[in-house]
Amino acid sequence: MPAVRLAPSILAADFGRLADDIARAEAGGADVIHVDVMDGRYVPNLTFGAGVVAAARKATRLPVDVHLMVVEPERYLEPFAAAGASIFTFHPNATRHVQRHLAVARELGMRAGLALNPADPLTLVAEALDDVDLLLLMTVNPGFGGQRYIPASTDKIRRARALIDRHGSGIWLEVDGGITVETIAEASRAGADTFVAGSAVFGTPDPAAALRELRRRCAVEV
Repeated sequence: MPAVRLAPSILAADFGRLADDIARAEAGGADVIHVDVMDGRYVPNLTFGAGVVAAARKATRLPVDVHLMVVEPERYLEPFAAAGASIFTFHPNATRHVQRHLAVARELGMRAGLALNPADPLTLVAEALDDVDLLLLMTVNPGFGGQRYIPASTDKIRRARALIDRHGSGIWLEVDGGITVETIAEASRAGADTFVAGSAVFGTPDPAAALRELRRRCAVEV
């Protein structure tokens, strides 16, 4: 099985003490800091811009994984690269010329990612795998934190793992939505290697302990 990477989402963090929450996540063994960017158009919520990405970048040496749930994500390529994003992930059905934007993300020094909603077929990304460093599967409908994991996601994770393995690349397979101590092992068994968790980390009294428990569940139950 691939290595386990934990990516706590600051969507659930306390923005009055963002740097402290990120430090707690690092202490618990976080591998990536995840930033959910929403524009109120692609999804019914409005969150962060480049300023928050820059704040996260200042607070950590870990990779900053930016997930854009926005229309025309290409408009944010240069601002987010300048703000310090390490990974630039967007939805292929939110734009045209997907391959072009993946290439530009890499040219700007970021890893390039594509994200799929629960009802999006894997065929949306199959032709672009040469240009992809990360494939993100939403395991809830995007827009809000604290939702429950959609059980049908497990089979999709399994099929995505097979697709990546056939491609023979080192693409990260990330899952986001409803990842908790109860669901992370199931997603890991199906082949995911990178796990976004928001409420399950920052919604607890001790984010560091929560992350350690998430990793333990993968190690024990896979």
